[in-house]
Amino acid sequence: MVPCLQVGCFLEKNYKHVFAMDTNSTYMLTLESLSIAPSDVYPAFIFGTLTYCFIVFCNMTVLATIALDRKLHKPMFILLFNLPINDLIGATALFPQLIVRILTQNRSISYPACFIQALLIHLYGVGSLTILTAMAYDRYIAICCPLRYNYIMSQNNLKKIVIVMWLLIISLVVVLLSLVTRFKICRTTIVDLNCNNPSLVKLICDDTRINNYYGLFVTVFVQGMSLIVVIFTYIQILFACVMNKSSDAKSKAIQTCGTHLVVFLFLEFNSCFSLLAHRFEQASPSLRRAFGLSILVFPPILNPLLYGLKTKEIRQNVLRFYKKKVSSSK
Repeated sequence: MVPCLQVGCFLEKNYKHVFAMDTNSTYMLTLESLSIAPSDVYPAFIFGTLTYCFIVFCNMTVLATIALDRKLHKPMFILLFNLPINDLIGATALFPQLIVRILTQNRSISYPACFIQALLIHLYGVGSLTILTAMAYDRYIAICCPLRYNYIMSQNNLKKIVIVMWLLIISLVVVLLSLVTRFKICRTTIVDLNCNNPSLVKLICDDTRINNYYGLFVTVFVQGMSLIVVIFTYIQILFACVMNKSSDAKSKAIQTCGTHLVVFLFLEFNSCFSLLAHRFEQASPSLRRAFGLSILVFPPILNPLLYGLKTKEIRQNVLRFYKKKVSSSK
């Protein structure tokens, strides 16, 4: 009888899980208002559309440049190739839905659409920090261990790094969002301007301690690991550059590392604040939403410019390509 009872309990738990998913899929949720005046709707719509088009153009330019030029098929650029892919995921998760909302002033979103948006946004967030960490490690090996660079960053090791990186990103986020599907929601108001895991958890009235503990673990693990690795590698890089006798190499490396570190810390602080602010009632909702939205807007714009087009090899290839286009059109 005991095995039968165990099988019965297992089937009952899975039935409840599937039932919760099916029931939730019928709900229409309400997102937080954008608070846009009627006179500002069309300017906001145009600005949002142009911003998204600019993000797609810049990131696709970096992707195409790296993919089409075999000279750029090196560890540094292969790791960089993952960054615009990730930025396009984040921008596409936000902008199309946001632009339609601005134009129609409709705050409703279906539960499945909200769930997919949350999944993509968290893939983007975890991916940004993980990819930047891998890129910082690559630069550390190149500058501080140049004689061992080809051995450490061999094609075989590079494939392993990329595969492990994406497996880690996907597994952490899929488990995070899968925990939400166990429950039937009892509320329909999303407390943010877009869907994310904390706002989905707040729709549930049952015990969500496991969700909270795992969400905190993911935040601490990803944020902490990235922060430690990036700061350590950049300190080592800056120290190596200071010891370098070439003044040009010093200024170039310090400027590059300083800029990248500012962008990374911006992403790190904003994502950490927006996630942890959900756990404290005294945190300003408006400030939390502003920080959360900035994560999805500014990095996809800045990353292709700072990490891509500012890189000499990529910039030269882009300029050469557009010069050919201009000369052929004459």
